[in-house]
Amino acid sequence: MENLFSVIHWNLDPEIFKIGTFGLRYYALCWLAAFAVSYMIMLKIFRNENKSQELLDQLSIYIFLGTLIGARLGHCLFYEFDYYKDHLWEMVLPFKFVNGQFQMTGFAGLASHGGAIGILVALYLFCRKTKTNFLWLADRLVVVVPIAGAFIRLGNFFNSEIIGTPTDKPWAIVFDHVDQVPRHPGQLYEAIAYIIIFFIIVYLFKNKKLQKPGALMGLFFVLLFSARLYLESFKIDQEAFEQGMALNMGQLLSIPFILGGLYFMFRKPKEVKR
Repeated sequence: MENLFSVIHWNLDPEIFKIGTFGLRYYALCWLAAFAVSYMIMLKIFRNENKSQELLDQLSIYIFLGTLIGARLGHCLFYEFDYYKDHLWEMVLPFKFVNGQFQMTGFAGLASHGGAIGILVALYLFCRKTKTNFLWLADRLVVVVPIAGAFIRLGNFFNSEIIGTPTDKPWAIVFDHVDQVPRHPGQLYEAIAYIIIFFIIVYLFKNKKLQKPGALMGLFFVLLFSARLYLESFKIDQEAFEQGMALNMGQLLSIPFILGGLYFMFRKPKEVKR
């Protein structure tokens, strides 16, 4: 193992400032940046295709709620079901009741796969309400999802969470808030992968390389969740039950998305009405 002085030490306080019990975290700013940048890109797409900003504003509310609710429920159901099956209200409340006292949790625990499912459900409900074609909208929404995911993984890095496995690579990082072990910066690996995927999807979308409805969404699923399937091997297990598993929960949950993506890429095209 490399000498600790030869690696990067990451000890930034995750809170930018704190006033009383309120603390503003870099993680929260990364979430806000994810939605702000996504909104600006989607607004340009909507304007180019003669869609109203009002429609985008409605969509943004659905996507925000779908992401947050899906990510929260995904964590509770996929990673800590043994606990939350007996504490159902704690899935949706920002506190726990411990030893006769309330403890604020701030919805600690969000799962990106759950967020992806939540987005799909929200998109379906939105399209049903507004009579918008699901695949048409999904092929545009996936343009911004990778860059949003990159911001969120950067937030995880600021939080010193979802850390990597030990390594002696020269770019190893010691997360001082966790331990003194040089580790893979798994959060940054994912962020970089998502940025690369973002540019690939933007190029294909701008140059109209995939015209079949749903094909761009399918490619997005294949690229992003294949990256996730591979990069999970550089991260420690999130929960104890994953130890000894051939594939951890993040990898297992990625497989259905990859298969679904392949289906939409290669399925027989249908005529689409907007």
